[in-house]
Amino acid sequence: MTEESLNRIAAALERMSPPAATAPDYASADAFLWHADPDVLEPVNRVSRVDVGLLVGIDRSRDTLLENTLQFARGMPANNALLWGARGMGKSSLVKAIHAEVRAKGEALKIVEVQREDLPSISRLLMLLRASEERFILFCDDLSFSHDDEHYKSLKAVLDGGISGRPENVLFYATSNRRHLMPRDMIENERSNAINPSEAVEEKVSLSDRFGLWLGFHPCTQDEYLEMIAGYCAAHGIEIDAEEMRAEAIEWQATRGARSGRVAWQYFTDLAGRRGVRL
Repeated sequence: MTEESLNRIAAALERMSPPAATAPDYASADAFLWHADPDVLEPVNRVSRVDVGLLVGIDRSRDTLLENTLQFARGMPANNALLWGARGMGKSSLVKAIHAEVRAKGEALKIVEVQREDLPSISRLLMLLRASEERFILFCDDLSFSHDDEHYKSLKAVLDGGISGRPENVLFYATSNRRHLMPRDMIENERSNAINPSEAVEEKVSLSDRFGLWLGFHPCTQDEYLEMIAGYCAAHGIEIDAEEMRAEAIEWQATRGARSGRVAWQYFTDLAGRRGVRL
């Protein structure tokens, strides 16, 4: 092969490879979305979140995550956090609310949301953030892995950082319905088919062990469910008779077959619409 042919191949490969991501103006926003192929950090000027005071029934998780996040924002040691447990109980809402609370306390902390399917590009994102003087929370919502999913290997770059170590200015928060980030039947299946059951799932299950902070979320009681709705009504200036609200809210949860913070917000959204109140 001639030198001219090699040069043409090299030029074609350069055109095919995506351009390196450029750092955005971090002062332009407090929150960003990471997109891969092409790599870009998109500023989010308005974050969808609720006030931390409206999150009911998760006081211990709230206080623990707030303290951990404040430590990190102030340049002190802090742990990656896994928020796991019942659906609709405010896991992702808490992460976003804590970020706002830390900002309100005067700490310059940014949050970057990463989609699970973009985890293979996480090393490129870390290289970009490492060069900044800002401090970042990487946030992945609804994180879980299936039987043939290899994305969990990319996540280790965030949690352990490999030979270069995790950037000192980056912390990782994830939410999941699963404590070990994978279906229980998958764990049992691999154990039953393996020669050495204890080693069969160690690589995947141990991923959750790399989170220094585990925060469990459990189904709320009926009193907590009603307290959530009452809090939303007070925050948005909606007046309703307590007994009327109780009867409607209980009927609403019965039709959904579930009781959670998400169901409470869905009932309140319906109530606000009927009362002509914009949220």
